[in-house]
Amino acid sequence: MSKPTNKRWNLKASSIAIAAGAVAALGMISSAYAANYTLWVNGRGGGGQDGNYADFKYWGPNTTDAGVNKKAVNWNGYDRVATKNYQIRDALDCFCTGTNWCYIGAHSAGNLQTGYALSLFGGTTRQVKNATPNASGVCGNVAGNTTQVGWNIKWVNVASGAAGGSELSDLGSWAMSEPLVSDLKTATSRAMYDHNQTRGKWFNMYAGAKGTVYAFVLSGQDDQAVSYHSTGGVSGSGGTELCNPSDWWCNDLTMGTASNEGGSRKWSFHTVKLRDDKEQFDHYARSNWQGIIDPVRKDIVINAR
Repeated sequence: MSKPTNKRWNLKASSIAIAAGAVAALGMISSAYAANYTLWVNGRGGGGQDGNYADFKYWGPNTTDAGVNKKAVNWNGYDRVATKNYQIRDALDCFCTGTNWCYIGAHSAGNLQTGYALSLFGGTTRQVKNATPNASGVCGNVAGNTTQVGWNIKWVNVASGAAGGSELSDLGSWAMSEPLVSDLKTATSRAMYDHNQTRGKWFNMYAGAKGTVYAFVLSGQDDQAVSYHSTGGVSGSGGTELCNPSDWWCNDLTMGTASNEGGSRKWSFHTVKLRDDKEQFDHYARSNWQGIIDPVRKDIVINAR
């Protein structure tokens, strides 16, 4: 009777080994499909084709290294944030759910779009997608219709962030016929959503200071379009006048998360990673990854892998 018993135990052991091997194989298959992506969210003016994640017309040559598996999250840069934010959410659902993770590079009003999505929708249930978009930029559901809360985002690098608005919008220096300009008024953009609610995602702020002759229109140091109070992620209901340490007539924008000279504070999970002390970076990409976008891209090339 001992031999049949041994056979049964051998058969059971073999079954366990086969099952374990199958589980390991499934794990390898699952991990093989995991990927990291770099999403670039444009600002005012747009340029790329909506829903076409390969169109980098707003930024510069598509051949330029701009992070792992780079995708252009194109929206027209014209309509109001609430009207077009679904396109940012479509991209986040596509590439930042399931086993996939994202790095984000945002410019100007792209900062407003990204913050809006995280604050208002980052705590909602999202359908896990397959990272295979259709012509409209919408991806299909994974098998089993799996869901998760929010998105898998490692961090956000922000070039000249306009989440705090711009005085150029306040004063009508930009075309007031554009719906987006209404959102870019300093009081409006700051009241649009809770900027402190980033779902724990860090916003690394890059603040340019290569202003121009009409700098008097903007508050403190600026990059010809947006002032330090916005590009530095500074909280409050309006624009605080902030400058570089070399300017004696204006309080300093501080590096990191520290309060600024004079006591103004940054929003939660916002840190100043670059303050343009040499005043060498302006606002504009010029379809060649230029201006304040240049140091943001270089940091992403090194760290978004």
